[in-house]
Amino acid sequence: MAETLTLGKALNAGLRKALESDPKVILAGEDIGKLGGVFRITEGLQATFGEDRVIDSPLAESGIVGTAIGMAMRGYRPVVEIQFDGFVFPAYDQIVTQLAKIHHRTRGQLKVPVVVRIPYGGGIGAVEHHSESPEAYFAHTTGLKVVTCANANDAYWMIQQVIASDDPYIFLEPKRRYHDRGEVDTESEPLTLHAARVAREGSDLTLLCYGPMVKTCLQVADAAAEEGRSLEVVDLRTLSPIDMATVVTSVHRTSRAVVVHEAQVSYGIGAELAARLSEQCFYDMEAPVLRVGGYDVPYPPSRVEEEYLPDLDRILDAVDRSFAY
Repeated sequence: MAETLTLGKALNAGLRKALESDPKVILAGEDIGKLGGVFRITEGLQATFGEDRVIDSPLAESGIVGTAIGMAMRGYRPVVEIQFDGFVFPAYDQIVTQLAKIHHRTRGQLKVPVVVRIPYGGGIGAVEHHSESPEAYFAHTTGLKVVTCANANDAYWMIQQVIASDDPYIFLEPKRRYHDRGEVDTESEPLTLHAARVAREGSDLTLLCYGPMVKTCLQVADAAAEEGRSLEVVDLRTLSPIDMATVVTSVHRTSRAVVVHEAQVSYGIGAELAARLSEQCFYDMEAPVLRVGGYDVPYPPSRVEEEYLPDLDRILDAVDRSFAY
């Protein structure tokens, strides 16, 4: 059955399904119970499943994740919410030195199926610590898996897939897309969790993107088509591991690639993709991989964030530069 939902409501429906399917699934976070979270992603879940399964935690991110790790080691499947991207860093030590390591530290004896949900990215006019893109920190940490949804259908299915997994996950939610509506098919077989998706087919250049930038890149492809250029848009969906098979297949065909993300360009996911494509597609490419992202400065005040975030003009400029080679 298909229905139209916002991305936020699709996440809520996916969490509800996971709670119904497995009594070991526990949600925890700041104000996620009675309030339903600052973005209302968990709205109504505590009323249905009770205060023991949808837990309003203290304002202590390190404690939230540390408690979740302990619960996972006792057989539960905790899903914790970090209110905003910039608030995750008090929990960074727990995530990187404990959550990511315990399975390997115990030689596989212990599984730690914790999901850390993080609303990320800018575009909502928020203040410092509310608009950051920390994905590279976690993608660089072995032992963690990092995924992000870009539409309502993926939000519904991917949140259930990561909760069902025995691995620890960072689940990134594009907060400026929470209110975007899309069709959710609750009965068909979902796409494999660690597969990229060709969001739009094209033949002249590949735009590699994820999360909030997928919608922007689709708009770029529409604008480029009016100028006679056919751009393929690949929604990565999974940042660690990266589905290089889909990426390489696309770039083999188009011979050009531009990576787009909100995070700062230096040392980011775009750098990783550029390195891998130079190794795997060097002789097929007509131009170097170009990157479009945030500038190498702290996230700016909201009144100028539109100057910081990649937009149609900056991405189309990169497309033009690629074709100039």
